[in-house]
Amino acid sequence: MDASQLDALAEPAALEAFLRCCGSRRWAEVMVRGRPHADAARLLAAAERAFAPLAREDWLEAFSHHPRIADRRALAARFQATAAWSAAEQGAVADADEDVLEQLLRANRDYEARFGHIFIVCATGKGATEMLALLRGRLANQPAAELAIAAAEQRKITAIRLKKLLSKGA
Repeated sequence: MDASQLDALAEPAALEAFLRCCGSRRWAEVMVRGRPHADAARLLAAAERAFAPLAREDWLEAFSHHPRIADRRALAARFQATAAWSAAEQGAVADADEDVLEQLLRANRDYEARFGHIFIVCATGKGATEMLALLRGRLANQPAAELAIAAAEQRKITAIRLKKLLSKGA
């Protein structure tokens, strides 16, 4: 799909397409109302602007649309609409040994207990041990600072997914 085809979608289909890229309904609605985007560069710029009005609950909604890093069962069961994208984004985790995967799952639980949301990282190109180190390092953050970091990671993920949406086979 290219930007003109995305612009031509009926509102419900456009909303669904944008929600595949970012799970915040508020963000997706802003993107639908902001059409036409005309080309990829304008679409990505609009996506950045659409993040500006998001509040904590909008970010938490977006985060809830991601599987936990290394949680293969959740990826397959709950996130079918974006499972292929998430699997590719977390591809390097698939090669990790079971001990590292278990450490990631435990660290994810610690993170969620501390911050009230899953650990969000733009996993593209990162191995399991690198993500584990990032997760452990971010556990020391204050909640407001961590929300800002997670939101920045969500922005990166969304940009990658928008590019995938505009590519063939998305």
